[in-house]
Amino acid sequence: MEDAATLEQQGREQLERATTADELEQARVETLGRSSALTLALRELGALPAELRGARGQELNRVRGELERLHTQLRERFETRELDAQLQAAAVDVTLPGDPVPRGTAHLLTQVQREIEDVFVGLGFRIAEGPEVELEYYNFTALNTPDDHPSKAESDTLWIGPGVCLRTQTSPVQVRVMEQQPPPVYVICPGRVYRRDALDPTHSPMFQQVEGLAVDKGLSLAHLKGTLEHFARALFGPDREIRLRSHYFPFTEPSVELDVSCFLCGGAGCRVCSGEGWIEILGAAWSIRTSSGSSTATTRRSSRAGRSAWASSASRCSSTASRT
Repeated sequence: MEDAATLEQQGREQLERATTADELEQARVETLGRSSALTLALRELGALPAELRGARGQELNRVRGELERLHTQLRERFETRELDAQLQAAAVDVTLPGDPVPRGTAHLLTQVQREIEDVFVGLGFRIAEGPEVELEYYNFTALNTPDDHPSKAESDTLWIGPGVCLRTQTSPVQVRVMEQQPPPVYVICPGRVYRRDALDPTHSPMFQQVEGLAVDKGLSLAHLKGTLEHFARALFGPDREIRLRSHYFPFTEPSVELDVSCFLCGGAGCRVCSGEGWIEILGAAWSIRTSSGSSTATTRRSSRAGRSAWASSASRCSSTASRT
């Protein structure tokens, strides 16, 4: 009866002598197959005395596990070697995975829009969207725009056909939201808008705009200021100060412009803020509807440039008030 060490050594030698996958398979049958010396030794365990059977069985099973692991390692080595040889012989192997295509990143304007959305969603607002090809009623009439207003001229608005244009603002979304639901309303309306502007550093025929609308009982200018202060610090940094300046917009009362302290000079004055220490970023308004007792707060934020325009050159961005 051969001891376990001898069976292990003989098995290793047989497996390691193989030079091809076929020879390795033949060595496996001779070493681990049903007629191998190791398998016969395992079958003879029943004839051993009980006091020897356990130790002998443990040793033989250990040897079998070691030889199976060695066979697996050698088989993988032969398979890799044979695959390499096949690849070298073949001109093209169409079954292999192609080169990975690197994934891009979101556009800078999209990244900024998502940051703004996250800020307002955290305040309880929801995101509202609408069509970019808009009806004249929603883009102008429902916003109290007179028929003779210059913004309706072909020199300012891109008209698709009679009564249909590319929206010049996201304000039509506010109208659609208020048609669909009663107050309270808390929404922001981000998206692309279009105007017949010549392309230059501060103008573009297509640019991004974000408007906010809050309609509820008990709102005041203090709520508007607090919301804008939180927004400005969330987007431009916690050290930013804000300044509300009274401004005239023909459809809201009172109306304000919002400035943030310059991120570069901290308010001392520099080229970025034109020496003023402040950068204008948006227009906003608050109005009271006495018939319903509701208060309406609205903001508009437009950008015709990229991420840098929001962060470092906000004075170049369009700032107007929502006409509601």
